[in-house]
Amino acid sequence: MTSEEFVDALKEAVVEDGTRNLQANLIKPPGRSPANELVQMSKWYNALSDGDKLMLLKIISDALHGGLFEVLCILDGVSSIENGEKGKLKLYYEKMGKSILLNDDSKLMLHDLL
Repeated sequence: MTSEEFVDALKEAVVEDGTRNLQANLIKPPGRSPANELVQMSKWYNALSDGDKLMLLKIISDALHGGLFEVLCILDGVSSIENGEKGKLKLYYEKMGKSILLNDDSKLMLHDLL
């Protein structure tokens, strides 16, 4: 897996699938006895106009994209989760005895690929 493939897979799983899954839960909350909060959100969502539903889904997608961007910035080392002297995160993908550094400083950064 290349860095590009990794970022594409994350975008699909986090942003695109996340938005679709949340939309499905808003349309019809899952389970026999969904949490009251989810039922209330569903009632509110289903009462929205089609245009407002599309706008909300765009906001959700943008929020998920922004969250993923921030995580990738942390993996790239351009944002920090530490105070004081900072360490370095290294993200490797290993398969069939091969190891690939996905957040290699000498290549395009993960957050730039997003």
